[in-house]
Parts: sequence; structure tokens; C-alpha cells
Amino acid sequence: MRLGILGGGQLGRMLALAAAPLGVSVRVWEADARCSAARAAEIFAQPLRAELVPAFAADLTACTYEFEHIPASVVEALAAQGVPLRPPARAFAAKHDRWREKQLLEELGLPTAPCRAVADAAGLHAALADLGLPLVLKRRHGGYDGKGQAVVREAAAASAAFLELGGPAIAEAFIPFTRELSLIAARGGDGRIVSYPLVENVHDGGILRLTRAPAAASAALQAEAEAIMQRLLEALDYVGVLAIEFFEVGGRLLINEFAPRVHNSGHWTIEGAETSQFEQHVRAVLGLPLGSAAPRGHSAMLNCLGRHPEAAAVLAVPGAHLHDYGKTARARRKLAHITVRADSAAEREALLERLAPLAPWA
Repeated sequence: MRLGILGGGQLGRMLALAAAPLGVSVRVWEADARCSAARAAEIFAQPLRAELVPAFAADLTACTYEFEHIPASVVEALAAQGVPLRPPARAFAAKHDRWREKQLLEELGLPTAPCRAVADAAGLHAALADLGLPLVLKRRHGGYDGKGQAVVREAAAASAAFLELGGPAIAEAFIPFTRELSLIAARGGDGRIVSYPLVENVHDGGILRLTRAPAAASAALQAEAEAIMQRLLEALDYVGVLAIEFFEVGGRLLINEFAPRVHNSGHWTIEGAETSQFEQHVRAVLGLPLGSAAPRGHSAMLNCLGRHPEAAAVLAVPGAHLHDYGKTARARRKLAHITVRADSAAEREALLERLAPLAPWA
């Protein structure tokens, strides 16, 4: 079997590394031949253009992606070539546009923050009147890791914030949440769904800093998250791994957004679960049986930003694992992550105290 992956960043790299033990070869479409995935897969080092699809797609069993911002023409050309794209095009299309994503969630009756589309000054004023302050403005296309969004706390600042986004946006009611949680699950081609436990996330400047797994959560909250996940997966006829980011508000869940791919908050699964999210995704998109998502004790993940961590110092901490992405250092760039696994939550927290100063954040 040969798997195609659109995108050669760290997610593509980790997917390729997970595919290798299964006897699956991987071809990554990434214009930069020196990309993060270069040491783990064959790189199709060409611009992402529809006319190049036949050369990329030759002898692929299936194709997946590590990021959502792919030209629709490439997706259409893959379909014309007869290569299964998993997750399906509908999930991909919903994530191309935050407004479409919100509309989908509302159509399915899934809980999410009140939202309005904002195309111009009139739309902005209408959103302010409907939603009140504070509110969150988010660019409809292309934003990630806190980029392309702004919190507006005063009406006088709204117009400048909208203009700075540089295009159509959505306005969301600001949610005073208790904590941020996420759920990752996989759905196979046979409809079987396997869910990981809810995890708790800490963000800094819109970028994920820390994930604790599993989250301290009741069985009822886990069941609520899984019911929401099942509704979304089945509506999309989804195949692969999907992540939903939640706000916990008054003991209930509101969807912040979903990601139709492997996700940063699932990196802990590499050492902390019976089957990592990356192996699970490869299994799902290639039609292989899904694995167990049971956690192995208590885990955590720390992102490393801007500078590479000192490997020797990290690996001196019991239970710690370093995943370096092979990227050139640059301010605010994700360069690596650290995971740690322990037999108890208390032991995990003690290890995190040692590891946190070793995870650069600049």
C-alpha cells in the first residue's frame, strides 16, 4: 500500500513515521524538498497545482492531508483521478471557511458559540448589536494558531480590528469558559468509531502550550463529547481522525472548532495510548482495522516554540520523550514537542514541573 499526504510539515512527518511499521510507503506532496517530512517519506517536491495531480497520484492506495488550506482544484483533480481522499471532501470544504464550519455545526444542532458573518462595516455593526461585547473576530479563510483573529472589548476598536484581518470574517460571542478540552476520535470505512479520552489544553497567545491526558472529567462529560463527535463524523460520512476543540461552560460543552485531521492536542498518544492518533489515521484511511485508544496511564505534551530544546536535558527526565521536527528555528515556530508518561496524575505533574522550563517558548 502507498499513502499520499498533502503537506510535509510535522503532522505529515509523524504520519509517515507511523505508516512505516505497517509496511505502508508514503509519498508527500510538499514544494520544499527539505520539509519536516523529508527524512520519513518520498517527497513530491512540486507546487500544489491541479495539473500535477496525475504524477503525484500514480499508484496511490489513498490520499490524506495534514492541513486544510488546499486548493479545491487539487481536491477535484484527485477525485477525477480516482484516488480516495480521506477524510472526505465535505469535511475539507467546511474547514476552508469558518462560516461554513459554523453553519454545518448549527445545521446538525451541535452546541457552539453564537456567530455572525461579517463582510463589511454594516455587517460588523449588526454583529455588535446582536452579540454584544466582548466578541471575537476571526478571518473566514486561512487563520490558525491564533493568527487571523482578535478579541474586541470596546466598540471603538472593532472597525480597526476588522480591517486588520484583511478580508471576510466571522464574529463570535465571547465565551467565558472554565477550561479548554478536546476530543480526538477515528472513524473507519465500516462506520466503527474509536474515541480517545478527553484532554485538557492550555493555550498561550492562541498556540497550544500544554495538553494533559486524560482530563479530569466525569463519565457524563466524556459521553457528551463522544455523542457530539459521533453526530459530526456520521453526518460527514467521515473516514480518518478528527479532533473537536471544546469550551467547558457550566459543566457542559460548546464546540470552538473542529479539525479534519490529526491534531496537536493528540501528540500525547504517541507514547500515551495503545494506538497513536497517527497510526490510527493511517489505519482508517487505508481501510485497516482501528486500534485501541486506551490511555497508558497519565500523559502530557509540551510544545516547543522558537528554539530547539536541549535534548540531553529533556531526556534526563524519567518518562520524557522528545520529538524534534527537523525545522529551522524561527520565532513562534513549532519546532518540537515533549511528551511524558506516568502512572499517576500526581507523578505526571511532578515531571511537568521539571520539563516546563526545558520547553522553549519564544
